[in-house]
Amino acid sequence: MANKRIILASASPRRKELLAKIIKKFKIVPSKIDESKIKAKSPEVLALKTALAKAQEIAIKANNAIVIGADTIVVLGKRIIGKPKNKKDAVRILKSLSGKTHKVITGLAVIDTAKQRANTTYVVTKVKMKKVKAKNILDYVASGRPLDKAGGYGIQEIEEVFIDRIDGDYDNVVGLPALTLKKLIRKLS
Repeated sequence: MANKRIILASASPRRKELLAKIIKKFKIVPSKIDESKIKAKSPEVLALKTALAKAQEIAIKANNAIVIGADTIVVLGKRIIGKPKNKKDAVRILKSLSGKTHKVITGLAVIDTAKQRANTTYVVTKVKMKKVKAKNILDYVASGRPLDKAGGYGIQEIEEVFIDRIDGDYDNVVGLPALTLKKLIRKLS
């Protein structure tokens, strides 16, 4: 690993911040795959397939590198909740999550381009949201911050007011389960 470049196939500032916890030097090359074309039988498999597709797209052009792909999705019951289309949609999503437990699933894919090997896994964290007042939802949505996030929220922005309990990896809910990723990278060596 020492001589290989590390590439994160994501433009997410949250993923960049979390990756910096475990890797000092890496490059960001965002994937441009069309996630809407990826289909799967379960949310877990969808997160895995999407993460792998992101990593593969960048790995094709990278020599002697470790390429990391990640995809985070929010699931309420059996319904996958993506990023809000607009502020009205963000309000609808947050109201649907209010008072309920949902799952946050992050698929991870790590490709060693020199060895042409890949490792994948996914992490599931359960999040119980408080019954949130409409005013709090409207105020948060008005900030514009939920629009680029799966499930319409960033846990680090709303935890105190919106979140009752988290069962699992907090970093997973932010968007990158760093410790699991570190283990996945080690398995490639």
